[in-house]
Amino acid sequence: MTPKVYVLAALVAVVIADNIPYTPPRPSYNAPAPAGPAQYNFDWSVNDVNSGNDYGHNEARNGYDTEGSYYVQLPDGRLQSVTYTVNGDSGYVAQVEHQGEAQYSAYQPSPSYRPTPGYA
Repeated sequence: MTPKVYVLAALVAVVIADNIPYTPPRPSYNAPAPAGPAQYNFDWSVNDVNSGNDYGHNEARNGYDTEGSYYVQLPDGRLQSVTYTVNGDSGYVAQVEHQGEAQYSAYQPSPSYRPTPGYA
């Protein structure tokens, strides 16, 4: 065969390959089918004295019924806790409580603060 035939065959192959739609490969992972109603429970917390971070969360679920609580140390010194339930179609029902009394430090401008000089 002559070189012209090879070039022509290559061009035909490119045109044919260009007109074939691309089909991406199918994923090889198949998620397991649900085995029944959802059931789980978890609990975690953070208490870092140096930074003042104190918060946590716990929850338990059995089918359509869920109950749990979470808490956080607020910047004003109070501890806010939320206890909640979700029972079927009743929706999210929460009870919020605060422990302690809000305390705010007096405002103190930074030492680098300088008032704008007055104009005469």
